[in-house]
Amino acid sequence: MATVNFFWPVLKAKTEKTRSMSTRVTIERMGAGGDGIAATAAGSAYVPFSLPGEVANVALENGRATMMALIEPSPERVAPACRHFEECGGCTLQHWQDSAYQEWKRSLVQDALGGRGLLFKLEPLVTCAPQTRRRTVFAVRTSERGAVLGFNKHQSHELIDIAECPITVPEIVSRLDDLRDLVAVLGGGMKLFKLTVTSTASGLDITASGCGAPDAAKRQALTALVIKKDFARLSFEGEIIVEPRKPLVHFGKVPVFLPPGGFLQATAEAEEAMCNLVAGHLAKSKKTLDLFCGSGTFAFRMAEKSSVHAVESDQGAVAAIDRSVRFVQGLKPVSVERRDLFRRPFLARELAPFNGLVFDPPRAGAEAQAIEIAKSSVSKVAAVSCNPVTLARDLSILVKGGYKIDRVVPVDQFLWSSHVEAVALLSKK
Repeated sequence: MATVNFFWPVLKAKTEKTRSMSTRVTIERMGAGGDGIAATAAGSAYVPFSLPGEVANVALENGRATMMALIEPSPERVAPACRHFEECGGCTLQHWQDSAYQEWKRSLVQDALGGRGLLFKLEPLVTCAPQTRRRTVFAVRTSERGAVLGFNKHQSHELIDIAECPITVPEIVSRLDDLRDLVAVLGGGMKLFKLTVTSTASGLDITASGCGAPDAAKRQALTALVIKKDFARLSFEGEIIVEPRKPLVHFGKVPVFLPPGGFLQATAEAEEAMCNLVAGHLAKSKKTLDLFCGSGTFAFRMAEKSSVHAVESDQGAVAAIDRSVRFVQGLKPVSVERRDLFRRPFLARELAPFNGLVFDPPRAGAEAQAIEIAKSSVSKVAAVSCNPVTLARDLSILVKGGYKIDRVVPVDQFLWSSHVEAVALLSKK
């Protein structure tokens, strides 16, 4: 008896419908989110994994497009570095030639600041090499086939299991299977949760979140596994589960033990470049202020030449600075203060004793703090940001308060993504 496929008419109808809905478009430019933008009868469409000048057939849905066929590829298109590209959403721009990609990355800062009417000199992009990302946030879950570890598919909640990651340091990539063993013990069912992995001088520092607090039996199993795998530390939502060795990093000449889940710049090379810019700009300042200081990334380097007052809201980061200061010699005085700068920014009168400062806020920027700095007499200011849009807003506040933008340096700390870091150096007579 012949086998009848009852689903074929339905599948055929869906295929024909998809074909009839496909639209030929030309990619006019690259959007700020890393998708190509094409004009259609229904308005602008965002086409992932496309490049300016390319012609493609796409399926449209609510302003977003899925590429069905690439008709005319750009001469700037290159072979991606990773087998998971276009499936994994961790990178969106591996297919773009370096020079064109870097110029676009630089333009993100140019357009954001230029849109505010700011006058500034934008310097060349500071690039970062592959295999240098030392801090990675993996999406993970357990399944019937075992632990799954990777990144969400582009514009989706679907988890893509990875076997490689060309942006991440080998110290992490070589341990993917060991990390999956850890995920299997953490459990969490089919629910997605996060595993933040940081490569430190002491080994891998791992923080789990979103999987439910481990009970006594699971803690015991996790402890045994961490020791067996020779991880430096495992913590859950800021609580240390087991710590065979304290995770160690160096900020300049100063060794610092990172707090659980503590902030660290994504690459050591980008951190060094940004710190050199900030320290150089504030080199002649006798008394400096480090706002949103983390665990001392800028503070300890600036303390080689000037006294520093470091301010941060996170208790773990404040404790890390305080502990490190006690055991280091050869630095100018370093003091530390725990303070929520969003609720209690340093007022202009509190800024009076300082003649130099740096602020490195989260993506939301530091609008309230910028207003107070603008009213102050601090002569040298360095603004560090991972968001050109909020940086432009904060700089416009400072400029209206009498500051002049001396230099702006974009830093490609987040390789092959739409994110870019920037350091703006300002002065006030």
